[in-house]
Amino acid sequence: MAIVTGGGDAPGLNAVIRAIVKTANINRTWEVIGVEGGFDGLLGEPRIGY
Repeated sequence: MAIVTGGGDAPGLNAVIRAIVKTANINRTWEVIGVEGGFDGLLGEPRIGY
């Protein structure tokens, strides 16, 4: 699963992302990886955090 945002202001988006990550970790035991830099982080030199 991936969550990709456009980077613009969207009230409440951080809370939504936090809820998805917590659910993935706690209820599904999925590994969650963060990619910095939006689309550039996916397509260019990756900057990944666990």
